[in-house]
Amino acid sequence: MSCMNSQTNHKSLSSSMKHNKKRLNQDQVKLLESYFDSNKKLEPERKLELARDLGVPPRQIAIWYQNRRARWKSQSLELHNSALQVKLDSALAEMKTLETEMAKLREELKRRAEEMSLIGGSSLALHQTGVSSISPNYNSSCCDEGMSSSFKDEGLLHFDELYGSLVGVEDGSNSSSSWANRKDFWV
Repeated sequence: MSCMNSQTNHKSLSSSMKHNKKRLNQDQVKLLESYFDSNKKLEPERKLELARDLGVPPRQIAIWYQNRRARWKSQSLELHNSALQVKLDSALAEMKTLETEMAKLREELKRRAEEMSLIGGSSLALHQTGVSSISPNYNSSCCDEGMSSSFKDEGLLHFDELYGSLVGVEDGSNSSSSWANRKDFWV
């Protein structure tokens, strides 16, 4: 039986030694935190000084510092990733807005191209150049003298004459200058 007692005593002694490690109290942690805030790397001289001031083994200071530095790196990575996620979300939202705007502009361009092809397809709307349809190339340029359209510059289509010929169809005349004198045109 004495053999069992000695084994039990030995087990309790070794387990009490394991649990006998001093945990750092709040004041000790505050001191370590303040030093960590000012210096992320623990110098050997400072480790010995902190161990002496706090009354704990230097190894415990080193382990606390290592764990704290690992937590700090994880937190800084989380902050960095959060900032990147915000930027990504912002870029995705902007891209979605631009895609929506592009779709609207494509629809508008398609609608206008259809209108232009309807206008350009009319035999009365053709100018003397003999062009039967309007090219979907809507390039316009601005020069020092003012705005100019590539359609007008190339003589492909004169909108004044085009509108005049369309208005002339309604009232029976084909005069390109009669449309400008109508009072209800700008109303």
